[in-house]
Amino acid sequence: MENYFKMNMTKLEVDAISNLGLAHMGDCVFEILCRGYLCAKGGKTVDKLHRDTIHMVKATSQAKFVEKLLPLLTEEELAFYRRGKNSHVHAVPKSATPAEYAKATGLEALFGALYLMGRTERLNELFKAVMEE
Repeated sequence: MENYFKMNMTKLEVDAISNLGLAHMGDCVFEILCRGYLCAKGGKTVDKLHRDTIHMVKATSQAKFVEKLLPLLTEEELAFYRRGKNSHVHAVPKSATPAEYAKATGLEALFGALYLMGRTERLNELFKAVMEE
């Protein structure tokens, strides 16, 4: 049986997943990292934790995070980011522009791919870089 908390798929297996499939996984991964980050900072009510999480995971915020990440990415990571960014999505939330939503989808695809390949140390490294002020 697989350990779904510690995935270890090959690059070939991850490449077989659709761009939006990777973004689907990465959406969850990014949110759990944000929730952990906020809980670790402490001192917040559950309502404040919820509101801060929503702010961090919305497309406009993720698009800003991408600007910090791009210079840090390897060629392989950039390829996963581009796959997500260039996906053909059918709807964009009113709170984001199509360009912001594309960047956010790219970020999510990257985080999904890294998680599925078991590269959690790299995920943490990139997330910490995004969170630095």
